[in-house]
Amino acid sequence: MLDAAVQLYALGAALAVMVLAWVASAVLRDAGIADIAWGLAFIAIAWTVSAIGDGDPERSLLIAILVTAWGVRLAAYIAERRNGEDRRYAEMRSEHENFALRSLWSIFATQALIAWVISLPIQVAATDPTPGSLGALAFIGLALSAFGIVFEAVADAQLRAFTKDADSKGKVMDHGLWRYSRHPNYFGEACVWWGVWLIALETGSAWWTFVGPAALTFLLLRVSGVALTEKTITSRRPGYEDYVERTSAFIPLPPKA
Repeated sequence: MLDAAVQLYALGAALAVMVLAWVASAVLRDAGIADIAWGLAFIAIAWTVSAIGDGDPERSLLIAILVTAWGVRLAAYIAERRNGEDRRYAEMRSEHENFALRSLWSIFATQALIAWVISLPIQVAATDPTPGSLGALAFIGLALSAFGIVFEAVADAQLRAFTKDADSKGKVMDHGLWRYSRHPNYFGEACVWWGVWLIALETGSAWWTFVGPAALTFLLLRVSGVALTEKTITSRRPGYEDYVERTSAFIPLPPKA
């Protein structure tokens, strides 16, 4: 079930967060603020559609709480670990004379649009009032999302501790959750959004919104996540090729002997 007004409000909420982030980035000359705003855009979408939609309030509230827990934790983690503008954005800045204005649509507005697509399950759940209570599928989705939030947080904490250790310079992070997956943080994030989809799926009209978590999973695997991270990491960290040979890229699996 789609509601044009809810969709427009959802897109407007995402754009509002990203435009404010763009203003801050232009003042500070730091486009990396977009990464902090990413999680916050989803929070804005979730609470906006929950407030205006006619869907079951318990379902909308559950989703909004999960998204808030995920988004706040992610934004805080990214803000804490940052040390200047990310090299991706620094390179783009050096290549474009009027980068500040260009980044408004090429980075911030684009991320708002992507967030809007990924959040389709949230939007549909906020518009479909049936069934009028939470059932087994919603609790399965809750468990999967909660697992994903914790899994991603643990993976990020382990990586942060590793990077802060002076003895880790030039080495490969291959212990903890990173022993079983080269990108356990991304795996956790995917679990969060597939869980949200399961909660929305209980309405019966949200089956097609799998395109949201599917788009996120594709981005994590092929665009901004695994593919981007591993594009240059082999040259920066000796031994990473051996790590690739024995460790699953995404889904945690026992390492190969």
